[in-house]
Amino acid sequence: MACDEPAALSGIFTRQNSSSTSSLDFEPDADYKFVESLEERYKCAYCHLVLRNPHQTGCGHRFCQQCILALRELNAVPTCPVDKETIKMHEVFKDNCCKREVLNLHVFCKNFPDCNSKVILGRYQEHLQQCLFESMQCTNDGCRDQILRKDLKEHLSQHCKFREERCQYCNTYVVLINVKNHEKNDCPDYPVPCLQNCSQIILKKEIEKHHAVCPEAEVDCPYKQYGCHVKVKRGKLAEHENSALREHMLQILDKNSRLEEQISDLYKSLECKEIKIQQLADAIKKCEKEFKQYTQLFGNNSNLMVSTQALASHLDKSARLESQVKQLIQMANQQQSKLDLRPLFDTIENVKQKIALMETYDQRLVVLEDQSSKHDLQINIHKAQLNKNEERFKLLEGTCYNGKLIWKITDYKMKKKEAVEGRVLSIASQPFYTSRCGYRLCARAYLNGDGSGKGTHISLYFVVMRGEFDSLLLWPFKQKVTLMLLDQSGKKNHIVEVFRADPNSSSFKRPDGEMNIASGCPRFVPHAVLENTKNTYIRDDTLFLKVVVDLTDLEEL
Repeated sequence: MACDEPAALSGIFTRQNSSSTSSLDFEPDADYKFVESLEERYKCAYCHLVLRNPHQTGCGHRFCQQCILALRELNAVPTCPVDKETIKMHEVFKDNCCKREVLNLHVFCKNFPDCNSKVILGRYQEHLQQCLFESMQCTNDGCRDQILRKDLKEHLSQHCKFREERCQYCNTYVVLINVKNHEKNDCPDYPVPCLQNCSQIILKKEIEKHHAVCPEAEVDCPYKQYGCHVKVKRGKLAEHENSALREHMLQILDKNSRLEEQISDLYKSLECKEIKIQQLADAIKKCEKEFKQYTQLFGNNSNLMVSTQALASHLDKSARLESQVKQLIQMANQQQSKLDLRPLFDTIENVKQKIALMETYDQRLVVLEDQSSKHDLQINIHKAQLNKNEERFKLLEGTCYNGKLIWKITDYKMKKKEAVEGRVLSIASQPFYTSRCGYRLCARAYLNGDGSGKGTHISLYFVVMRGEFDSLLLWPFKQKVTLMLLDQSGKKNHIVEVFRADPNSSSFKRPDGEMNIASGCPRFVPHAVLENTKNTYIRDDTLFLKVVVDLTDLEEL
């Protein structure tokens, strides 16, 4: 029974004979130069190019998978362009035998004759990623130069204008085209001439310190406070002091004379006030004497009213005189305090002691701050180690040792958006093992596709990682690997790809670094099939991928 949709047709092809599907692939639109002439049986009957994912019809002709789908879209009842036979879609099957033969055809590298390599078609893209004559863009930010891979190292170290070079003055790494700007504006160790034209060259960071001693800088005369307002270059200051010595001495004498006159005036004022105080004191004594006389004179009751009035008058006068005496005494004390410098010296000494005490506190505070910084550093180190141990414990708890991995990918829409925007191109699963002491493996997924599947498919790859027991294992890795997208409806309509590790590929040798180059399916499953609402591969924005390693004939340590 024929399928109604091209996406569903693709799903049927995937399920048939999937166990023989190879992980090898190639770009469909490239201009390949085959070592031997391409036989007709390896050409598509519709596009007449080399077969890609070949499918065979009931009439025995072979087509690319996309060409079959194109014929189905052009006509409701598609016909074979060779013999005009009606193509019955339920008779179409995936020709894995032909696919293996096509993928093993030898082609020249596109960089021939510079590169004389001959590789099988299925490994063509892998070869280009290592070909020394492949043109590639410089990896430095801002550089758009296209460089042969063999010349890239020399370009990065010697010719690229965007490479980082060490500043010859401050040893900071700066992009080459910005070195001059860095030296003039940002480099603290860049030598600059003194702004005062003293012909000295000073480091930029020491320019202010130099200006404090520069002989060409103009400074005020030290005798400015005495009346000399001349500005002179620091280098000629001694000469000015010597030449103007007489004038400076006269200015000092003049100011001292004015100060002595002021002091003399203050003393005279103080003497006048003391005389006035004495006069007021005599007046008070006189008033007291008169009061006693009035008391004796008006002792009789008949004269009581008159004496009372006189007494009140003298009391008011006495109160006013006493108030004036207090004011004069206070003014005299203020004038005397202006002339007495001992309180001022005592205050200065107290301030000095307080400053010394504060400096001692500052030194102790610096020591305490240093100890606090060291304690904080130790605490941060312990926190980092605890976090590292916690992550390791979580990883060990979820690790499988039976050669099987079930990978749960949550927040699919968000992660795919990050891949489309180029922020996070790929995600990796947790490691899993073939046994407790077996191979260490993981899976890597490109949710927006990689290589030939970029933008249209999910790419799924198998990765061999460096493990603790690699020296005891057999290399290269040769086991059969099954990649699966699990159906969440319970009907087990899983999408499956199976391949056997190629012992000649660098992807399956013993790892030199943390992990080998990933190998797998760049077109594992189309987005149209995965995200189709009729399918149940995604539920609650979550999908499940499964990787199974065939442990047959694998000796366990």
